[in-house]
Amino acid sequence: MLTVETTENWLKKLGQVYAEQKDYLTELDSKIGDADHGINMNRGFSAVCAELDKQPPASISAALKSAAMVLIRTVGGASGPLYGSFFLDFSKALEGKETVATADAVAAFRAGLESVKKRGRAQAGDKTMLDVLIPAVERMELLSSEGKDLPDVLDGAVAAAKTGLESTIEMVARKGRASYLGERSKGHQDPGATSSYYLLKAASETLGHL
Repeated sequence: MLTVETTENWLKKLGQVYAEQKDYLTELDSKIGDADHGINMNRGFSAVCAELDKQPPASISAALKSAAMVLIRTVGGASGPLYGSFFLDFSKALEGKETVATADAVAAFRAGLESVKKRGRAQAGDKTMLDVLIPAVERMELLSSEGKDLPDVLDGAVAAAKTGLESTIEMVARKGRASYLGERSKGHQDPGATSSYYLLKAASETLGHL
């Protein structure tokens, strides 16, 4: 079950992960972007953690909405609006729920994914975070329909996300700053897809294994 406590744990885990991976994400972004993705993600989720400590959320939805607003306000480039949109629509899908069963959690991930698709106007194969999120959410939905519980659903999502992440290396970017490079974007792992993989991995570690 997803609760206020586990939701906070997920968001705070992301603060830790993006601090640890700041340099790596920035290095990836230096190859095909503006060399600031790790810096931006670390700044944003550090601010999310500070806000959670300052004002503990009263509900699951409130925690996620708070994170969304902080990310939109503090993260530069495309990452703020995209991750902010993800968490905002994720929060809306869980509004009014004190605890969340597997099917509801999967529906919330789908809502977050659809928000990113709409905001970024991208699709699978464009070498973006969607190349991780789409296969991960599709795997969640499949496993949930088979009656799997949340730990198994999230483990499956991480496995699908890893495959999606690795597939971005040989893609030619069609969206974002990397698209300016054309064929030269090939051979580099997408930084946004990488940070999305970390988001899902942290979800599995905090929401799926209590």
